[in-house]
Amino acid sequence: MESGAPLVGPVPRGLARVYHGWFVVLVAAAAMVGTLPARTQGLGLITEPLLHDLGLSRVAYAEINLWATLIGATFAIGIGRVLDRFGGRVVLAAVAAALGAVVCLMSRARSTAALFAWITLTRGIGQSALSVISIAMVGHWFVRKLERAMATYSIVTTVGFMLAFPLAGALVQRWGWRWTWFALGAALLAGLVPLALLVVRRGPEACGLAPDGDESSERRARADQRDEQLSGHAWSAALRTPAFWVFALGGALYGLVASGIALFNESVLAERGFGPEVYYQTLVVTACTGLAGNFLGGWLAGRVRLQRLLALALVVLAAGLVALPFVTTLAQVMVWASAMGVSGGLMMVLFFGVWPRVYGRRALGRIQGSAQALTVLASALGPLVLAWCVERTGSYRAMFEALALVTAALAAASLAVRIPPPVGADERVAPVA
Repeated sequence: MESGAPLVGPVPRGLARVYHGWFVVLVAAAAMVGTLPARTQGLGLITEPLLHDLGLSRVAYAEINLWATLIGATFAIGIGRVLDRFGGRVVLAAVAAALGAVVCLMSRARSTAALFAWITLTRGIGQSALSVISIAMVGHWFVRKLERAMATYSIVTTVGFMLAFPLAGALVQRWGWRWTWFALGAALLAGLVPLALLVVRRGPEACGLAPDGDESSERRARADQRDEQLSGHAWSAALRTPAFWVFALGGALYGLVASGIALFNESVLAERGFGPEVYYQTLVVTACTGLAGNFLGGWLAGRVRLQRLLALALVVLAAGLVALPFVTTLAQVMVWASAMGVSGGLMMVLFFGVWPRVYGRRALGRIQGSAQALTVLASALGPLVLAWCVERTGSYRAMFEALALVTAALAAASLAVRIPPPVGADERVAPVA
């Protein structure tokens, strides 16, 4: 996956007492939070003023989002190969700089064509490429402590979004969507890019360290560096396992539901008789309960089978979908938002941790990229199917009920799928047909 020669120097002297992988986890979480302007939840913050500003209908906006996200999904597969070859430091800095510049330029969009171009690039660079880089970086530094690292990553990411969403929403209300988007792009350029260059390294072996920071095994890790890097399933072999598709479809289905609701959340709640202020309250509640879901998922990940954890996340999601068309009070809205948050928190821990845990580090970037591409594809369809539903039926209800049935069916399938066995020592160096 990565060569044995260090491409950068050792970690800074003052940080040497703490395993450097933990600092990488923090930067990776910051990178994921930095995808906010490229995510459906982020675009949902500016949907109403943007539609008014450019005179777009909901279906037209959903179609722009669909094609922009479909095109952007291709960035997830390509970036995996680049990441596997060059490592996280250079790739993260370059991608973060590109996303910051594109977000700044999107704030100047005055036409539908310009909006389509900038949303396409933000989806590809941010939601696809930067997300893959962020998640895969953690798997490059941890093996035995992967669950703990991913739980930490998920918690820090959730806290970051908890702070970022209300702040961005307040800025939209105060400055408008254009100045807010310019400020977010400038923050990526001035904050994340230097952080990547300062902290991120190619991998533990390139710094003379062992994965997980196990000092007693560092000498053996350096001697067996090539073997260690090649451990795990090849990309093509991983995609031939049913488990890959069940877990990838689980993440994709959650992405479809979450993106559809996120882009039109204000409209969805307005259908139930609630104003914009309730929409902003649900963002906070979802983020807080998502953090609880992260803790629960991190605790369960080492105690129950991954298939059962996926089933639990999907069942909670299905319950939220069934309940949404019937909420009539503020308390009921908050219970629904809590269910969505818990489901999302569980899914985050699971989706971030399953690929290195099940398939190893051999082709982690490409495997993660393929799963991310499927999730991005589904998230592109989510807003459009909801927009079509409300245009044809006058309500979102029918689509919520249909999605609840599909979610419940996938939850049942997840309980039946088997996890593939790890690749043995003899198989690590053998070519995969």
